[in-house]
Amino acid sequence: MAEGMKQMLAKPIQLADQLSKWAGDAPANKQDFLELKGRADKLAALLRQAARTELYERPARRIMDDTEQVLSKALALVAKSRKQGLVHRLFAITPSAAFSKIATQIDNSISDVSWLIRVSAPPADDDDGGGMFYGLCPIAQNEPILTLIWSNIATLHTGHMDARSEAAASLASLARDNHHFAKRIIEEEGIPPLLRLLKEGKTEEGQENAACALGLLGRDPESVDRLVAAGASLAFAKVLKDGPMKVQAVVAWAVAELTANSDSKCQDVFAQNNIVRLLVGHLAFETVEEHSKYSVPSKTLSIHSFVLANKLAATSPSTLVDGPEMAPLRHPERGQSKTNQFHTVVQSTVASAKIGKDAHSQSSSNASLPWKPQQHSRAREMEDPSTKAYLKTMAAKALWQLTKGNADICKSITESRALLCFAVLLEKSTGDVRYYSAMALMEIARVAEHNADLRRSAFKPNSPASKAVIEQFLQIVDKGEFTDLLIPSVTALGCLSRTFRATETRIIGPLVRLLDDKATVVMREAVVALTKFACTGNYLHVSHSQAIIDSGGARHLVQLVYLGEQVQLEALILLCYIAKHVPDSQELADAEVLNTLSWAYKQSHLVQDERVDELLPEAKSRLELYQARKL
Repeated sequence: MAEGMKQMLAKPIQLADQLSKWAGDAPANKQDFLELKGRADKLAALLRQAARTELYERPARRIMDDTEQVLSKALALVAKSRKQGLVHRLFAITPSAAFSKIATQIDNSISDVSWLIRVSAPPADDDDGGGMFYGLCPIAQNEPILTLIWSNIATLHTGHMDARSEAAASLASLARDNHHFAKRIIEEEGIPPLLRLLKEGKTEEGQENAACALGLLGRDPESVDRLVAAGASLAFAKVLKDGPMKVQAVVAWAVAELTANSDSKCQDVFAQNNIVRLLVGHLAFETVEEHSKYSVPSKTLSIHSFVLANKLAATSPSTLVDGPEMAPLRHPERGQSKTNQFHTVVQSTVASAKIGKDAHSQSSSNASLPWKPQQHSRAREMEDPSTKAYLKTMAAKALWQLTKGNADICKSITESRALLCFAVLLEKSTGDVRYYSAMALMEIARVAEHNADLRRSAFKPNSPASKAVIEQFLQIVDKGEFTDLLIPSVTALGCLSRTFRATETRIIGPLVRLLDDKATVVMREAVVALTKFACTGNYLHVSHSQAIIDSGGARHLVQLVYLGEQVQLEALILLCYIAKHVPDSQELADAEVLNTLSWAYKQSHLVQDERVDELLPEAKSRLELYQARKL
């Protein structure tokens, strides 16, 4: 037992002994004093037994503080009788209600200490292995749930594996039901035993329950900070590297939950502990060939290497991708010329990476792996398909949360094969993994919009992985179906507007068609995306503005300015950019854009916006210069 705990027990033991002595020496052999002495002796014996036990510290401190207060009150009551003279003792009788009250309090202390001993050192022959519930603790009668929390945490310390697993599941249930319960579990030091069970548990169920509980405890930034400070990131990394696949999936989910409920510091800690690379490895497993060797090919590859990569992509497609899952996809509505376009991009990327890998020594290649493939590959391949799918889904979700606003993590992900993996999942998968992949790509695009280095490295026009991603987004936007994938696809295309060349003419048209969508949120996102193409900050703003006009955007925007309500302001800003950059357009004249801008100029709720106040006068004046005003 720690020295501090011994000191904490010393004073209650001394007070109990003193109470027993004073109560035994009380005058007139009053029955009340004798009963008090019996209770003091019983409490002293329990306290000495507790001193020989490795106590669960959180309830122990609270129980000992309360016990010390009760004994002090009892001593004060007995001392009052001892100090009175003979005459006073004959005529001044201590009320029996006072003895009854203090006796009840001592009984509660006896129950508290007995409970503490049971939870701290359960009998070795207990059929329940220590159990998860040891009865109610009187000290927590005003908050009964605290007794349950203490009991489960104590079981995590002392119970056998099955009991620990059940205790972790119980804590997870409490944390899921109530935010306050989650805070109490953290306050009562429930994190360390959960982490120990996650790292050292001998059953998958116990590890899963521990990971689930840890993920549910991080409901706010403060709680996440406590988890990270306790070593959650190290435990997660250990499981993601060597743990069973089912447990890895729950850990990936926990990483997503903690990251979503924290600030940017959590993202950096997870990245420093290699969690990002491990998640990418799980995402890439059975998505592209040589999934665990996803390190970036050397930037010094020879021209011959690239030629050979292209030759491989053209002549041996069947050898570059795992299994029938990666067979070329056919899109009848797009014609035979584009049938194998995406598949060819995948092949080219994999081939280039393979050539790059061969250019390195075997030792340096193995150093970059998130795990040793030869040790885990076969076991992972034999795993249940639903487990593989769930792990891939949770890895995508975790990467989505980790990429939010973090340029370093985005760069790390784009330097791996993750972009290609996300593109393949967008093309081939269904359900949540497809949605999380789209959201992760959207967050990477958002960061790239404001980070020129990331744009140049990850979204180069000639990058096969970038082409694959853009192709998938274009297919989703071109269909125009209002699904979970449409908004992130539109947003990502807008954020990447600076990466497109003037010769790339496929993007503006599908976005303009969304201006006539029935869903307001779709129209708004399309307007915002097109604004990023047409704004002055985009080097090709004139070409893009003309493309918007050629696609019929002026007529849609005029309607949205008049009738768009929630889209009205954003539509006006885009219309101002177009009028400013292409003021001599006949289409703008035919759509009566000048009249629209003149009307907007008189609307106070519109001109109050700083962007409109800056753009509208210049756009209006340029139109007046090039076009005759139509009344």
